[in-house]
Amino acid sequence: MSLGGGGGELQELAQQLEAIDEQVQVLRGEIEELQAEKREIDEAIEALGQLESGSTVQVPLGGGAYVRAEIADIDEVVVDLGGDYAAERDRDGAVDSLETKQETLDDRIDEVREDIAELESESERLEERAQQAQAQQMQQMQQMQQQQPESDDE
Repeated sequence: MSLGGGGGELQELAQQLEAIDEQVQVLRGEIEELQAEKREIDEAIEALGQLESGSTVQVPLGGGAYVRAEIADIDEVVVDLGGDYAAERDRDGAVDSLETKQETLDDRIDEVREDIAELESESERLEERAQQAQAQQMQQMQQMQQQQPESDDE
């Protein structure tokens, strides 16, 4: 008893929907990471606004270890520029660099959100196709059931 391949189409659509859902989850994770990075930048900007030369800070060494250090000159801030490059900036220049980095992160977050919206639209289209295929499959089954009693009478 063949249903015109409707079951195969439904299975394919289900797999495509699952793949889209996985992509959306990955992209949402990326947004969370980008937002965490933005929060770190906010904290750095706030710290630069509050610290003065001669202030004592804890500097991370890695592995959860810190050392106390005194800031010799607040106008000698090394800022990560990306791509394994860093540059020394004065306080205002460091803040400007960090704010530029935040804008870049905001742009990336917007791009990822657009990607999510496109995937969700595709998912809706696939769900509609799956509903249509399922309705068609049900219709075929009903037609087959209606034809069976007629063949039994003959």
